[in-house]
Amino acid sequence: MSEILKVKSLSKVYGSKTNALTVLKDINFSVLKGESVAIIGPSGSGKTTLLDRVTEGEIILSHISLNELNEDELAQVRNQNIGFVFQNFQLIPTLTALENVQVPLELRGVKNTMEPSIALLERVGLGARKNHYPSQLSGGEQQRVAIARAFSNNPEILFADEPTGNLDEETGKSIEALLFEINKEKGTTLIIVTHDLELAQKTHQIIKIKGGTIIH
Repeated sequence: MSEILKVKSLSKVYGSKTNALTVLKDINFSVLKGESVAIIGPSGSGKTTLLDRVTEGEIILSHISLNELNEDELAQVRNQNIGFVFQNFQLIPTLTALENVQVPLELRGVKNTMEPSIALLERVGLGARKNHYPSQLSGGEQQRVAIARAFSNNPEILFADEPTGNLDEETGKSIEALLFEINKEKGTTLIIVTHDLELAQKTHQIIKIKGGTIIH
């Protein structure tokens, strides 16, 4: 399998030189296409910072160096190549479940957004609730909508940031299963940022971060 993501000598520092906070230091790893990877560590370990702009080093996604892109180009790569699932769902409250799933497709200029969006909602078990607003859905249902939305643009790589963090154990297990199932069906690369070791152990590769560095 070919490499889809390479992180080289990555560091992230917040603040000024006199009051600097280093959250990541000299991080190196690579991810193969179709692989599932867990980035694991306690709160404050810098896991989610991997998804932000870096202070030093390089992130290469599908042979594209993200460091060389301006904000507009970076936004375009995110929209076309990357899907995101967040702990707090981040659905647009004024849009229905169907409309939330349609958003990434509309941003890409896709003309027929209805059929693929309905198909994805049916795949996550919410075809009958497509016209419901987020406030009318349970937490698990909102995360299912978020998963459908994340896969709507057929991303090469999907980042899931603590995807079950706001869910009870039973609902969380069903969301985990769904995430892995659709990821396998679509042939997507899955990167899960989590502190849940049990979830991490279901992936192909575990990257442990503590104190801003990878530990083995």
